Amino acid sequence: MRLALALGRRGLGNTWPNPAVGCVIVKDGVIVGRGWTQPGGRPHAEVEALRRARRAAKGATLYCTLEPCSHEGKSPPCADAIVKAGVARVVSAIEDPNPDVAGQGHARLRENGIAVDVGLLADEARRAHAGHIERITAGRPHVTLKLAISADGKAGLAGRKQVAITGDEARDRVFNIRAQHDAILVGLGTVLADNPQLTARLPGLYERSPVRVVLDAQLRVPLSLSVISTCRDVPTFVFASHKASPVAEEILVAKGARVFRVDDTQGRLDLEEVLKLLAAEGISRLMVEGGPTVAASFVAADLVDEFMLLKGPKDIGDGIGPLEGMPLDKLTGKLKLDATEPLGADTLEHYVRT
Repeated sequence: MRLALALGRRGLGNTWPNPAVGCVIVKDGVIVGRGWTQPGGRPHAEVEALRRARRAAKGATLYCTLEPCSHEGKSPPCADAIVKAGVARVVSAIEDPNPDVAGQGHARLRENGIAVDVGLLADEARRAHAGHIERITAGRPHVTLKLAISADGKAGLAGRKQVAITGDEARDRVFNIRAQHDAILVGLGTVLADNPQLTARLPGLYERSPVRVVLDAQLRVPLSLSVISTCRDVPTFVFASHKASPVAEEILVAKGARVFRVDDTQGRLDLEEVLKLLAAEGISRLMVEGGPTVAASFVAADLVDEFMLLKGPKDIGDGIGPLEGMPLDKLTGKLKLDATEPLGADTLEHYVRT
């Protein structure tokens, strides 16, 4: 099952709207098939593992990180494929909360004489499938907030001027984290100040760059900036107020961007509505990488599920805080420190909801 979880993680950020499942088939103590959900969500992990196992699947035990599907979607049910292959036993980490499945996959297997065990490494599987679970049960993506601060706790120079806080190893780690998310969100302020590409610029990962999401209430984003000029290569979603110019929307759409309208209060877009619309598009894992204003908005709305805090080794001096004047423990106090990772001279702290 640990191997199945590791295989499933290969698909993170690359399988939406489907969950990134891993599967291992074992017979007589030998692994005869391995699979993970393929790009775009199909084929499913179980089908991939069965394809590799071929006839060896008969009488074998199949380990999967999520209940095999039982409904007819864009591909036939995995439960039927498992039955047809003659698998003798299925060990499933967790039941799928999707109401189209929700125990029906396990039931179909049992009805066909297959032994089913559920719950092995369930906590690890729930974390691995947090995006899928959150989208199905709460109607929003799982949200990871990323911030970088200096040794003296600053996120940038006074006047919001750009400054390098962390080094190359931390930058590459961020690219890797981006590739494991379906979408990455920033505010218009970050786009105007930094002109970021918001891609995963590592060998072999650029094609796995997440959808770029820009909060731009009045549709003021310049067409020349990277998130718009490259949106036919890497998709860009722009969220705006209902009051924003329809002409500006038409121009952005002509450039290849998608525009979504949500409610706003004094120019602040309704984040819960933003997340609901992203979930409806199939986005299950969202990385928030905006500046202090956007970060503080997510914290104030209690919408942060995971927190990645990069700490640089140098002081900035006169600068701005990471949460628009809000103390950092407003966030860390709600979460649990799960891991600390050295990245050259920098440190990455990973916090999760308890």
